[in-house]
Amino acid sequence: MTNTLDVALVQVAYGDDESVAQRVDRVCEWIQDLDQTDLVMLPELWAHGGFASSTWSSTAETLSGVVISRLAEVARKLSTWIHAGSIIERAEDGAARGPLGRGLWNTSVLISAAGEIHTTYRKIHRFGFGEGEPQLLEAGEELAVASLEWSANQTVRAGLATCYDLRFPELFRSLGEQGAELVLLPAAWPMPRVEHWRLLGQARALENQAWVLQCNTAGTHSGVQMGGHSRIVSPAGEVVAELGADEDVLTGTLDLDLVSRVRAEFPVLGDRRL
Repeated sequence: MTNTLDVALVQVAYGDDESVAQRVDRVCEWIQDLDQTDLVMLPELWAHGGFASSTWSSTAETLSGVVISRLAEVARKLSTWIHAGSIIERAEDGAARGPLGRGLWNTSVLISAAGEIHTTYRKIHRFGFGEGEPQLLEAGEELAVASLEWSANQTVRAGLATCYDLRFPELFRSLGEQGAELVLLPAAWPMPRVEHWRLLGQARALENQAWVLQCNTAGTHSGVQMGGHSRIVSPAGEVVAELGADEDVLTGTLDLDLVSRVRAEFPVLGDRRL
């Protein structure tokens, strides 16, 4: 039996005139109107605003907050895995607040088809060169690789990364060393650097011989035009499908056996010396 994964990348567009609650309602309804699929993926900080750092502290939520709870309900109803993109996570009362004591993280959340939080990943590389994320958020400290299981006991090892992480190849190499065959990469990547987004996505897939799903944001918020161009990149570094700059959904079917075939036909990973 062919080992395949049907995916839908939801490229959410938003501006400054839509509240978090309105956006969550809209996106949850949108997901429920999609054709049945194995995995739905959302962008980084689509609810809280990728560049809306001035409001992060007031809109931050715990993992049991509204955004993840609503998406968990949808996942359970549809029996579909949902990568919730990421949220501004606030530490639970009494929980550790991180080395800097801020108690806020950029956290991506993978929800199982049973509607349960399966895996979380706190973004390791904070974007902003001393402003934005580095000034407000704690840095993640642990890699995350999850085992997804869906119809007929099909499974895949999926590594989690977020946006700016794309510029750090050692993170992707480490995910591969932990068995990742697929990397799920939500982002709020701006239009002025969209060619970097495209080039680096292909490079990370090609050099690690793994599928890469890049789910980006569209629209303009906080004065920043987002880049869109969500895409599916194969283990051979080939772009299988790609969106434009506007709000849209990208669907596709991943041949997961392609990972082992590419690695066997061109076994470059076995020649590493450093």
